[in-house]
Formats: sequence, C-alpha cells, structure tokens
Amino acid sequence: MIISLIQALYDRRMTIPQDRSYYEQVLADIEFFDISPQMYWLLKQAGKLEEMPDFFRSKIEEKYRDALYQNMFIRNQMNIVLEQFDAAEIAAIPLKGTKFAEKYFGHLGARATSDIDLLVQPSDLQRAITCVKALGYSFEQERIPSHFHWSFSKVIPGSPIPLTIEIHWDLLKENTSNLSMEQFWKQATPMGTYRYIKELSDYHTFYMICLHGWRHNLGSLKYFIDIIQLIHVVQDGCRYETLFKDAHVHKTLKRITRTLAIVYHQFPHLKEIKELSLPNRTKLWWDYSTIRNLHQRTIRQYINWVYYQLFDYDNGKQSIQVLLNWKK
Repeated sequence: MIISLIQALYDRRMTIPQDRSYYEQVLADIEFFDISPQMYWLLKQAGKLEEMPDFFRSKIEEKYRDALYQNMFIRNQMNIVLEQFDAAEIAAIPLKGTKFAEKYFGHLGARATSDIDLLVQPSDLQRAITCVKALGYSFEQERIPSHFHWSFSKVIPGSPIPLTIEIHWDLLKENTSNLSMEQFWKQATPMGTYRYIKELSDYHTFYMICLHGWRHNLGSLKYFIDIIQLIHVVQDGCRYETLFKDAHVHKTLKRITRTLAIVYHQFPHLKEIKELSLPNRTKLWWDYSTIRNLHQRTIRQYINWVYYQLFDYDNGKQSIQVLLNWKK
C-alpha cells in the first residue's frame, strides 16, 4: 500500500488515491516503519496534505511535530559537542541526523533522529571519547569486536530514553571491505564557521546512505526514502560511474549495486531522474512483504537473509570474515 503513495509523491504523473480505507491501511504501514515525519513533509511539499483524510493528516502531523521537537533538542546537544570538539582541535563529521534532514529534505522535522553520529579520525578516537565523557556521556556500550563505532549515552532529565552518541571511525566492519575513509575526509568541506568540523560531499553522503541502507538489509522504507530523496536532490552529484569504480576498488560493489537495483526496481521513475545501468539481476530476493510481515516466515525471507549475510560481498574472504565475526 504505502509504496504506491511514495511513488505518487515522487512521480507527480501518478494520481494519489482518495479512498479512506486506503489511508487506514497506509497509516498502519507508516506507523510500522516509523516514517510519519517523512510522509508529512513529502505531502506538504507536494501540496497534497490538505487532500488527505482528517484522521490520517492529524496523526502524521502529530508525529511530525514530535520529531521536530526531538530534532531541535538533538541538534542543540550536537552543537554543544561540536563546539567542544572544535575547541579541542578534534576533526569530526556529523553523519545522517539533523544535518541530513535539513540539507537534503529541506526541514529539521522532515526526518526523525534519535541519536548523534559523528565520524572522527582513528588517531583522534581516544580524545573524542574523553571529550564526550566530559560532557556527561558516561554510559559506555560494550564494544563489539570488529565493529566501526563506539556508543556513549547520558540520561536526559524527564526522558525515559538516554541520548546516545555514536563515534564512528569507519562505515563498515573490519576486513569486510577495502573501504578507506581518506577520500571521504579529503572531499569534505568546512561546516559553518567551525575550524575542525566538516560535512561530507554530496557524493560521499550518497555512498554512505547506500551503505547504510544495505547494512540494514533495506529492512525499512525509511532507507528507500533516504536514497530516493538524495537522487532527486543531488542527481548528478551521485556520480554513478565514479561510485561503481570506487566501489570496485573498495570491494563494496555488490552491496552498492544490489541496493540500488532493489530501490530502482521498486521505484522505476528514478530511471528518468538518474539513469542506472546495471547487469540484469533476475532475482533480487527483496520483497515488501518480507519486511512488512515479519511474523510470517517464508522461504523468500530466508533466502533474502542468507543472500544478504553471505553473498553480498565481493570475494570469498569477506564472506569468511563475516562468518568469523558471528563467532566473536
């Protein structure tokens, strides 16, 4: 249900359904995937919000406002951290989060954020940890071997959920790719008036978002919306030819191509926005019902999971490393 509405919001040639029962089902999908803010903002941008049934509009607007207030708080807390990093001469790049919502969706409340993700240089990792701990993020999550980020949380008065900072030094698990963050840093540009805080280029943001969606096995429509939004907003900045060349060198090519193939298969209008040439893949194994109806175990779900876990890698060594990581 929800896919047809998302398609219509991005492809204005399609008509938006008006049937009330349709929106009852769509609302259930939206709440399942927790994408009310994105849907509210896309409908508003398309000038279709007032055409929605009252019950539907009021519900997603409520969730949108909740996301906006939460994002305002998180942005404030992130700015405090960035100021401390800048003063301590610790280079950092915000990943996803409120910056992503503002820059690529056009509004702070258009995409909900629950934590703060910061990329740092490996050489600055210990100083970054010391800095966030000094700011009260003293609850340290046990580090997962071979992982690429470390999480630290602090209690927020009046909130049952602590605020978490994830300090990244990479985007993928150790020994599962040849991905180097050097070019991400080189092409990053200064953010605002900061001296040491930067933001990723559009190209590397797209690369990161594709990898992020893959890491979650495209298990929610929010990952599709992120990728679709970037393609619409950035277009030529996605630079597919460069992306595939880099992914080949980084040994992430299967992950990138399969992710984009699935997104384009579900949203074919993207070919008119940004042409994508990939080898024919008769079986992508991803299916909407496998992520929407998790309680229904099917052979397709199993095959999709196995494919993601073992066969989305560019060589056998990476697959073996994944198996070894399971044992740690």
